Amino acid sequence: MQGELTSYAGSCHCGAVRFAARTTLAPAVRCNCSFCRRRGAVMANVRAEDFRLLAGEEALGLYQWNTGIAKHFFCKRCGIYTFHRPRMRPEIYRVNVGCLEGVDPYALEVTVQDGAALSLHERSAGRP
Repeated sequence: MQGELTSYAGSCHCGAVRFAARTTLAPAVRCNCSFCRRRGAVMANVRAEDFRLLAGEEALGLYQWNTGIAKHFFCKRCGIYTFHRPRMRPEIYRVNVGCLEGVDPYALEVTVQDGAALSLHERSAGRP
């Protein structure tokens, strides 16, 4: 991560899931894998020691696919993707920048990670 760490409060839309994260926001990233492409979120990397779930563990849903290693979390009440633990970098969280208070994800310079090239998913008829 580049730059100075800043502390942010984050939450889902309904407020059931709340977390704290220290991050630089840079590089903000989108991923082009089949899952991330569909959810369209801008994400920031957060080291595990700089992430704290403050409330809502019972409201968190978990989505896993392909290898089952990555853990994608969302609020079961309002459906918002809040954060995930990536397969390729399990030592970090990726947080949805749109969930961070006081941050405009549209104002950030965003790079695209080629997650599609890293996919282990073998396409079969009728599967994304």
